[in-house]
Amino acid sequence: MSYLEYRLQTVPTGLRKVLHLNWPLILLICAIASVGFLMLYSVAGGSLSVWAEPQMKRFAMGMFLLFVVAMVPIWFWRNMSTVGYVLTLLLLVYVEFAGATGMGAQRWIDLGFMRLQPSELMKITMVMFLAAYYDWLPIEKTSRPVWVLVPVILIMLPVLLVLRQPDLGTSILLMAGGGTIMFIAGVHWAYFATVIGTAVAAVVAVFQSRGQDWQLLKDYQYRRIDTFLDPSQDPLGAGYHITQAKIALGSGGWSGRGFMQGTQSRLNFLPEKHTDFIFTTLAEEFGFIGAFSLLILYALVIFFCVVSALSNKDRFASLLTFGIAATFFFFFAVNMAMVMGLAPVVGVPLPLVSYGGSAMLVLLIAFGLVQSAHVHRPRQA
Repeated sequence: MSYLEYRLQTVPTGLRKVLHLNWPLILLICAIASVGFLMLYSVAGGSLSVWAEPQMKRFAMGMFLLFVVAMVPIWFWRNMSTVGYVLTLLLLVYVEFAGATGMGAQRWIDLGFMRLQPSELMKITMVMFLAAYYDWLPIEKTSRPVWVLVPVILIMLPVLLVLRQPDLGTSILLMAGGGTIMFIAGVHWAYFATVIGTAVAAVVAVFQSRGQDWQLLKDYQYRRIDTFLDPSQDPLGAGYHITQAKIALGSGGWSGRGFMQGTQSRLNFLPEKHTDFIFTTLAEEFGFIGAFSLLILYALVIFFCVVSALSNKDRFASLLTFGIAATFFFFFAVNMAMVMGLAPVVGVPLPLVSYGGSAMLVLLIAFGLVQSAHVHRPRQA
């Protein structure tokens, strides 16, 4: 036992937990959130009160929750995973019948002081439940068909409910996060190859059926595909969002136009500039250097999560950390691909940067779980 470890054992338990926190990860989270505050101040025309100040308050609340969750032993969260999943599933059912509606979608529960989006919470509770499931399941049973079917059902139940809201972006993130947990837990690669092969065959069949008697999609759905592949076909209609986003991305160049000097956002050409398309505002004002710097911060968050997961000998804690890291990755990867025209516009916010309440609070709680797994991981005496 080193002198430092000996001294740490003499520190009161609560303070010792604080010292064992993954502080580089916390600093990275604060740095990314600060980028968000800066950009929200910019898109509001130099006003804190419109978006930046409410976001700061939510972040402060979220960081408090992060520390609270981190101090609770990881075994407690394992025991609560089933309860969390079932309650969140019930909230999704409630949204189906009595949820608040906004922008043509029924996704929220109005709590008065804020609007809760249960689908955001499901991204985390589902990962927790799957991690607990594979921690309970003997490794030799992981790839047996009956034991593979169980997590597939657990994933598809919330996915189908979220699709009805409708929310394609969150549905994709749920499937991606759940699939990652299954892969890391040791499910045989042949299952994934089958799913991918089926998906590719379905895409080919959709395109081959166009104009045939057995056409699989409606004509308007094919027009949407055409617009995604070539937004210039309808620059003032369905292709408007992505066209303006590409203009903002391109006009930033290497170093950008300068802070609060982006014409696309300042003149309101850029849609949803404070939420889904905030990355294009960053790229326009700070250029490739600014956008790439944010990407590095995101990559470092993933790196520290993966290192923590690999060093954790508790199977549930390790799977949970991997799952949250994967969910975080899909968050920013899908958003960036969307605003660059590499993926359809599906309404996924940029994590810790885009304006929003439920997404930020749930994400900070998720990082609290990562910290709990890190703090309470098995250690050598």
